[in-house]
Amino acid sequence: MPHPVVVVGAGLAGLATACRLAGAGYEVTVVERGHQPGGRTGRIERDGFSFDTGATVMTMVDLLEDTVAAAGSRLDDLLTLQRLDPAYLAQFADGSRIRVRNGAEAMRAEVAAVSGAREAERFDDFVEWLRELYEIEMAHFIDRNFDSPLDLLSRPVPAARLLALGGFGRLGPAVRRFFDDDRLRRLFSFQAMYAGLPPSSALALYAVITYMDSIAGVYAPAGGMHAVPTALAEAAARAGVTFRYGLEVDQIQGRGGKVAAVRLVDGEVLRADAVVLTPDLPVAYRAFFPELTPPRGVRRGVYSPSAVVWHVGVRGEAPAGRAHHNIHFGSQWDEAFDALIKRHELMPDPSRLVTVPSATDPSLAPEGCSTLYVLEPVPNNRSGIDWDEEAGPMRERLLGFLDAEGYPTDVVCEELYTPRTWEHLGMEQGTPFALAHTFAQTGPFRPPNVERRRPGVFFAGSGTVPGVGVPMVLVSGKLAAERVADWLDGDR
Repeated sequence: MPHPVVVVGAGLAGLATACRLAGAGYEVTVVERGHQPGGRTGRIERDGFSFDTGATVMTMVDLLEDTVAAAGSRLDDLLTLQRLDPAYLAQFADGSRIRVRNGAEAMRAEVAAVSGAREAERFDDFVEWLRELYEIEMAHFIDRNFDSPLDLLSRPVPAARLLALGGFGRLGPAVRRFFDDDRLRRLFSFQAMYAGLPPSSALALYAVITYMDSIAGVYAPAGGMHAVPTALAEAAARAGVTFRYGLEVDQIQGRGGKVAAVRLVDGEVLRADAVVLTPDLPVAYRAFFPELTPPRGVRRGVYSPSAVVWHVGVRGEAPAGRAHHNIHFGSQWDEAFDALIKRHELMPDPSRLVTVPSATDPSLAPEGCSTLYVLEPVPNNRSGIDWDEEAGPMRERLLGFLDAEGYPTDVVCEELYTPRTWEHLGMEQGTPFALAHTFAQTGPFRPPNVERRRPGVFFAGSGTVPGVGVPMVLVSGKLAAERVADWLDGDR
């Protein structure tokens, strides 16, 4: 009989774990409190509009292909993807624009046209640096389980090369060494925000996010981003995974010091030789292991800033010249990050992301209308901001911003997500970006994906290794599945 495994949560991490475990022959059940797959990559349907409530940027499709293949399916049979060109449209405070083009050659031409031949030459060097960083990090430090920081010593050559490339320096200064044009510096370093840090203090090794966004390509799934978890759930189901929706886990039960079962809130008990938990780690420890002292990173971790996301369905179409993803940079940079991250205040001159998924897939809005996703970085709930009071003024500022930038503003329906919303949805400190990627919360220093005091308990998701973002969460599912396989088939 195959070992039974229960995965708690049908978000991307849980689905990736389930695909890999089912493909390896385990008997997998996924328990999800919602009524559909997706988790943070959720969906709202309202008045003919479809809103993706989580991530909007899809990169590193090869990781998604690999996950589906592990379950015995082909991604092309489950999901249609369109590579975006431009991947982003960046607009700066002086009114100038830079398109992040599809492919290094096209992007080089864009840099030459906007910033000159010298900056284009430097872009060539920048791309080579990004590629080498990515290849070293992915193979040796991201797609790998660590049992302790000492494991880093087992790969001295890649570690030395990463050091030589400046990976342990700071991202902002590293990018400045390549470019004189301040617009390019911002364009190729703002991704540090995904890691929860300002570019000036984020480790340069997080330039791998820049590689994913700016070099490897950005894709739009037909049907919106929610089509990604839907495809993963279908691949898992075809491989034999059982899904139990609309149910919550009450308790992880043990026998003889090992995991034995999962009890649901309605009293049903599911046999399990291993359990993979995908909620935020502090939430998981409070819910299932209140008797344990969580790892230090869980107890005292530094959390990323949060974001306000305004989902708005409007009459009218996006103005000509706008892209699927549009980044509107404010005039301030270091000052804005200082306010957000150091002082836990709203950015005085915020940079914002406006995604218009209906521009690529008209099925996401009624005819003649648009679906907009407007994101502004804000402090997490450490700030003490009262979002009951601040939500209204924030909404009006975002509406004024859209109007000033020429977007349609005849609102049909809307939903405003604030840090209070994220916390209500189970995200620690009201941030969907989990623990910040400080040095002390990176790689083997990040909270581990195994709870050795409760043999058979494992974790996946953005709060554990390797970290935040759709690609990293897919990898987290792979790493968790490897932990489970090692436990069940060998090291028990």
